[in-house]
Amino acid sequence: MEDKDLIHRLQQPSTCREAFGEVIRLYTEPLYRQVRRIVQNHEDANDVLQNVFMKAWQNIENFRGEARLSTWLHKIAINESMSFLERERKRAGVSLDDEESYIVNLIEADKNIDGDELAVMLRKAIATLPDKQKLVFNMRYFDEMKYEQMSEILGTSESALKTSYHHAVKKIEQYFRNAD
Repeated sequence: MEDKDLIHRLQQPSTCREAFGEVIRLYTEPLYRQVRRIVQNHEDANDVLQNVFMKAWQNIENFRGEARLSTWLHKIAINESMSFLERERKRAGVSLDDEESYIVNLIEADKNIDGDELAVMLRKAIATLPDKQKLVFNMRYFDEMKYEQMSEILGTSESALKTSYHHAVKKIEQYFRNAD
């Protein structure tokens, strides 16, 4: 269960700044990982993450604790990441048909890639998935997020998320079979 004291301190004007510093300390790493898997580039992920925390700070008074704090922050991170990708696609003049090759090029150009050739291949396989399946796969596979929490974040039923994950896994398996 989340720290109710932290949420309480966020809601108090006298302790809000200090509590938000703790939010940043607690959530920077998991939110960075999530954003990075969506936007692919380290520098872009840092920029998006900064926007996530700015948006959270600007809207902290609207957080009423109806959802978990982590759920609220992940939702902001996903929305900011997807908005960033859309702006970048438009800026680069990339059509939806060329999106997969655009993302693969970002992966190949990334100097900050962790891992070996297999990790790069997995990132490329994930890049071939539709946006919703990418999100679901990343949240389930890398973050080991429960379907219940994913449902809260994405506003989709658990059964639909399970189906998306299943299809994503099958497509990734097919990608690896075709690569041989």
